[in-house]
Amino acid sequence: MPPTLASLVQHSALKLTVRAGADRLDTPVRWAHASELADPVPYMDGGELLLVTATNLDAENAESMRRYVRRLAGAGVAGVGFAVGVNYEEIPAALLDAAEEAGLPLLEVPRRTPFLAISKAVSAAIAADQYRAVTAGFEAQRELTKAALAGDGPADLLARLAAHVDGWAALYDTSGAVLAAAPDWAARRAARLTPDVERLRDRPSPASVVVGDSEDRVELQSLGTGRRARGALAVGTGAALGTAERYAVHSAVALLTLTTARSRALQGAEQRLGAAVLRMLLAGQPDHARAVAGDLYGGLLDAPFRLLIAEAAAPAGFDLLTETMEAAAARSGEALLMVPEGERVVVLAADGGTAVAACAAYAEAQDDRAPREGGAEDSDVVVGLSAPCGPIAVSAAYKQAEQALSVARRRGRALVEHEELAAGSVLPLLADDAVRAFADGMLRALYEHDAKGRGDLVASLRAWLSRHGQWDAAAADLGVHRHTLRYRMRRVEEILGRSLDDPDVRMELWLALKATEAAAPAEN
Repeated sequence: MPPTLASLVQHSALKLTVRAGADRLDTPVRWAHASELADPVPYMDGGELLLVTATNLDAENAESMRRYVRRLAGAGVAGVGFAVGVNYEEIPAALLDAAEEAGLPLLEVPRRTPFLAISKAVSAAIAADQYRAVTAGFEAQRELTKAALAGDGPADLLARLAAHVDGWAALYDTSGAVLAAAPDWAARRAARLTPDVERLRDRPSPASVVVGDSEDRVELQSLGTGRRARGALAVGTGAALGTAERYAVHSAVALLTLTTARSRALQGAEQRLGAAVLRMLLAGQPDHARAVAGDLYGGLLDAPFRLLIAEAAAPAGFDLLTETMEAAAARSGEALLMVPEGERVVVLAADGGTAVAACAAYAEAQDDRAPREGGAEDSDVVVGLSAPCGPIAVSAAYKQAEQALSVARRRGRALVEHEELAAGSVLPLLADDAVRAFADGMLRALYEHDAKGRGDLVASLRAWLSRHGQWDAAAADLGVHRHTLRYRMRRVEEILGRSLDDPDVRMELWLALKATEAAAPAEN
């Protein structure tokens, strides 16, 4: 604790006497400062014990003293020390009355006590308090480090932190869910702060914010050093943190950040293993995949699972989806195989598990939050979900997820399950020889044009039709300017001799393109 007026009064060498404001002696003293200015307030920071002899004060004028004391009290001065036996043999009644009226502590300083002795006493007390704080901070750092190295999870670290700050502490994952709290009762209190954690998550790391209500004062600190926070720490106390408590909180943030980084490195190794397992499953080698999966993913392959493919236009939305699924799986103890593939990710998750449910909830919330007018290009994330399957059917599930993803993209929805696709699809009929001949005849001129290196008319036509004639969306898919796409569509009309304004023409061209795609695997 910093020095207070009471501790100075109790200092035997100073011989100070309380003459006013005896009920406010617990006021902390930040410094002792001597000034004979009639108005020293412009040079005060607040919290000082002002030492005066009243050389330049009209100390016997009641109105003058009321103004002087009110100014000092308004500036946050801790108290006034008045030296008797210098200019006045005793404290003037006008100053006494003004101090009593304002509730400002007034201490009588005997002539034999120099102001320098008071300043030294305050300085020594402040230095001792800072030393105690630093010592306590280092002790907290040692205890928290020991808890972090024990490898038993964050619970022990949070318990020790809560004890050091005389409050509570909680750890959140990237989705804002509470992973651990200490003491146990704090979990419910921490859960009410999830919206604040979500807002903190959107700020660059490191970031912090102070929130709270009538119950307590809560500091939220983000964890992580990258573009996005990897979690958050909440510390709840009855008052603002002191120096020692601040040391403890900073140590906890550093240790939890290191733990998070270590977890991310381990996750990277798990992803590489998962990628190998997925490749073997797609290659029709389930037995080899099981052997490689071991205990990490073996349990996932023993029960029906879903395969989903997610892609995103915005990296932030993509990160949030994967982190939400990871957090849900971690809380329920489910295995989750997640393999990044360029700008999308392939996931194997337990059928009926919390990870799939979290993905569906995230997608539903996204659809509700940002209704679109028929274009998934405005969406943060698009997901295709296969039907339940086992290890021997992963290749088929992959195709199902890709088909569902394509439908989700066309319909402007965040998620489509394979079961939603129409059972009576005409796509299997496009493998007929007559249909292939029709497609070849209709598109031959365009393919011949592209083969001569004159442009990408077939790809442009496919993108334009898939986007229902939306110029900006189709141009974005192709990575070209919309004016370039308009020129290409005019060339298509010129080469085919048909108008793309005719819905029958657009339908025939789309079926021709799909028939060509259906024939491609057989020809390869």
